[in-house]
Amino acid sequence: MADLKGKTLFITGASRGIGLAIGVRAARDGANVAIVAKTTEPHPKLPGTIYTAAQEIEKAGGKALPIACDIRDENAVAAAVQKTVETFGGIDVLVNNASAISLTGTPDTQMKRYDLMHSINTRGTFVCSQACIPHLLKSSNPHVLNLSPPLNMEERWFAPHVAYTMAKFGMSMCVLGMAGEFRGRGIAFNALWPRTTIATAAVQNLLGGDDMIRGSRKPEIMGDAAYVILTRPSRECTGNFFIDDDVLASVGKTDLSEYAIDPSAKLMPDFFV
Repeated sequence: MADLKGKTLFITGASRGIGLAIGVRAARDGANVAIVAKTTEPHPKLPGTIYTAAQEIEKAGGKALPIACDIRDENAVAAAVQKTVETFGGIDVLVNNASAISLTGTPDTQMKRYDLMHSINTRGTFVCSQACIPHLLKSSNPHVLNLSPPLNMEERWFAPHVAYTMAKFGMSMCVLGMAGEFRGRGIAFNALWPRTTIATAAVQNLLGGDDMIRGSRKPEIMGDAAYVILTRPSRECTGNFFIDDDVLASVGKTDLSEYAIDPSAKLMPDFFV
């Protein structure tokens, strides 16, 4: 079985939640993890900083590089990529996890929120991919994983929150296009999305509070599913829109009870699935 020992991951939005869970799972193999996020000071509603995340990575057995970076700034991204390469010698995996959300209808979406979602979700994913590609091309098994949904072009996924859906689908369109663009050069581009809501700060603060958290799964399910994808041969696994439980089932893991926040609660389905 392939593993991530000695591999270097560049993970955006890795100070908490799903990004951190992916980093911790890789760290258990002895991976190097660049924690690329904005949070340097504790926030009352957003637990975790790049420094607390680094402690978790190192506790799990990996090497951590906390980098304060706003991925809306392409110069800051270029500097973060350069620092990662100087520290660890290259980049093997890019995880485009950083994301902004506003579940508002068209009349109620402030343009600053629209711009934030598009500049982080779609543009940020493009910027980070562009910056990492020269280094990924030197890796023996290069992967890019976007935390974005299947491209289900159905009205029901757009109508309630056009701006957010466009921004998330932009990340998925990067997968579709770049998988084809780099298939012949060996870089895998895939998307991963959860079947259910995941217990993150965004779900707690923006979507449904404690009730929705009870019906959610732990971020570790996404960490474990990402691990399965990132250890596959990049030339044989690209252009896919994966769902977390399907990925785990593909390696024989069908009992997902360990990921439940409240085993007695009905699971809440996520958007776009």
